[in-house]
Amino acid sequence: MKKDFYEILGISKSATAPEIKKAYRKKAIEFHPDKNPGDASAEENFKTAAEAYEILSDPNKKAKYDQYGHAAFDGAGGYGGGGGHMNMDDIFSQFGDIFGSAFGGGGGFGGGFGGGQRRVKGSNLRIKVRLTLEEIVNGVEKKVKVKRKVQAQGVTYRTCPTCNGSGQVMKIANTILGRMQTAATCPSCGGAGQMMDHKPQGADTQGMILQEDTVSIKIPAGVVDGMQLKVSGKGNEAPGSNSVSGDLIVAIEELEHEFLKREGENLHYDLYVSFPEAALGVSKEIETVSGKVRIKLDEGIQSGKILRLKGKGVPSINSYGTGDLLVHVNVWTPKTLNKEQKQFFENMIDDENFTPNPEKSDKSFFEKVKDMFS
Repeated sequence: MKKDFYEILGISKSATAPEIKKAYRKKAIEFHPDKNPGDASAEENFKTAAEAYEILSDPNKKAKYDQYGHAAFDGAGGYGGGGGHMNMDDIFSQFGDIFGSAFGGGGGFGGGFGGGQRRVKGSNLRIKVRLTLEEIVNGVEKKVKVKRKVQAQGVTYRTCPTCNGSGQVMKIANTILGRMQTAATCPSCGGAGQMMDHKPQGADTQGMILQEDTVSIKIPAGVVDGMQLKVSGKGNEAPGSNSVSGDLIVAIEELEHEFLKREGENLHYDLYVSFPEAALGVSKEIETVSGKVRIKLDEGIQSGKILRLKGKGVPSINSYGTGDLLVHVNVWTPKTLNKEQKQFFENMIDDENFTPNPEKSDKSFFEKVKDMFS
């Protein structure tokens, strides 16, 4: 089971953005590979801290994590590095500026830890996947076609002559403290340390082509409308032999069900019955996400009665159980009556059996609403 991200960084949920960054920098320096050579445990802690910072430093991701926990991101391959763990290239390319100054270079990954060269990451792609309520309840695997940029076959790269493959150039600046040497990203190669040497026919100026791929997305049960899942490495590729692919961001759109209304993990169903059915009692067939079921209504059932079918709702994405199906009974009042029917009700208007006489067990509307959320 994954450890809580706040606990990993040693902060509270109310921590500010600067506090989150400071806590991550402290952990990153503590477990940095340069400081702990050959220590597999330190490397694992280094990756875990980066995972935590990737989520908590992004306001949107942080909000989803606070609401749904790890399940908000685990559904389609985990966090930045896929399979639930970021890799070193992702960490150094995304967060190297946070702790790089504490070591011998820009914090890059290439030519040894602490070197200047960084691995360029391709851009992310975003798609929307529409799901039926049945697919959300059961979980589903979707295969989608995605057009993504990939390196053209036959493209080759050479070492950047400006930085000699380091990805950085040194600059001398005059300051009030004297002449100081600083490292900056190479303007020729953008820090990749490489430049395109041969461009195949049909490729763009970066040696890339557009290709349609089929991507399989595993969507867990219980996702909600607007939630985003990430499939690592299925976004655009980046130029260069040492580059890494971006990610595919999958936005969930929930399609409206014909009969059922969703509210969190619970589902609602409106059941209409006639006066005679309500008075005499009846067996009714209703719709659920797993098919139709038959329920029995007692004689004398009142309009507004709510029947709860346990476990017939939506599974919690955090594995906290399954919601219920709430059946709302509505007694249908006829809008037109023929002469005989009208005469019947006129005869019954003073009959004591037709006079409203609610018992203490007959809850008010507000009590019923309160029970729905208890």
